[in-house]
Amino acid sequence: MNDSRFLDLTMIALRLAFGGMMLFQHGLPKLELLFWGDPSSFGDPIGLGPVASLGLAVFAEFFCALLLILGLAARLAVVPLICTMVVAVFISKGGAPIGEKELGLLYLFAFIAILIGGSGYYSLDRMLKRSY
Repeated sequence: MNDSRFLDLTMIALRLAFGGMMLFQHGLPKLELLFWGDPSSFGDPIGLGPVASLGLAVFAEFFCALLLILGLAARLAVVPLICTMVVAVFISKGGAPIGEKELGLLYLFAFIAILIGGSGYYSLDRMLKRSY
């Protein structure tokens, strides 16, 4: 297998694994909280209010994660996800021990890798001949 094809397989694996986990484990529960729960119970780590903070988290963790899975504007889609992970790791869990930050850091570095590597061959971006 050539290096290019290996990179493409790596990128789809990263997109599906981290995008899928983000969407279903984090984004979907927050989407449900936003529409069918009590959004005022969400934290307010950056001072915008709990509803606005939850809305931004839903945008990143649900909608951007979905774009990431599809490989549609993947480099743009990971920017809000990276911002969300920076807030989670360095603000929400800022004073926590490293063990409590581990999951957020894993997501953060996976999203940075996707930002650098792009969506790869197996993506809607490639099918649409775009290079996001």
